[in-house]
Amino acid sequence: MSIQTGSQTVGPYFRIGMIRGGENTLVQDETVGQRIYIKGQLLDGDGQPVKDGCIEIWQADAQGHFNHPADPNQAQADPSFRGFGRSDTLGTGFWFKTIKPGIIAGAQTPYINVRVFSRGMLIHALTRLYFSDESTNADDPLLNRVPPERRATLIAQREEFGDVPTYRFDIYLQGDQETVFFNP
Repeated sequence: MSIQTGSQTVGPYFRIGMIRGGENTLVQDETVGQRIYIKGQLLDGDGQPVKDGCIEIWQADAQGHFNHPADPNQAQADPSFRGFGRSDTLGTGFWFKTIKPGIIAGAQTPYINVRVFSRGMLIHALTRLYFSDESTNADDPLLNRVPPERRATLIAQREEFGDVPTYRFDIYLQGDQETVFFNP
């Protein structure tokens, strides 16, 4: 006789203190480029904040170079720019202090790669953050493959708070406003 059992998602398991201080600050005093803040919330299908998520970003420097062996221009990358950051969500949202990336080789508009980890997800989700005030968005080959009515989920809106531009980027895991995610 067979018995049906309920399904259960395993992990990811985040421990308190997983994020070390400063992992969401990618710049140093010497870093070249326009300083910006990125802030947002990780939201479930009902629009409620996800309190136990983790957001990672990685991006090019102000000249469009990645400090990574796969970038043929790695030697020209800004050595004072980390290019990678991590923030928890804790229900209050996530934030990063970084720079606005430069135009990437191959006619790609400035963007930031975003990786999302959250309860109920066995595999992380990948998306991109584009900038609302970037005139070259219309030229980006990947952004142009996204249906026009869905592109807004990838575009961070610029807000002015003090001297440093802030970009708002809310990530919806599901529902009518679900953020566009890409296959790894």
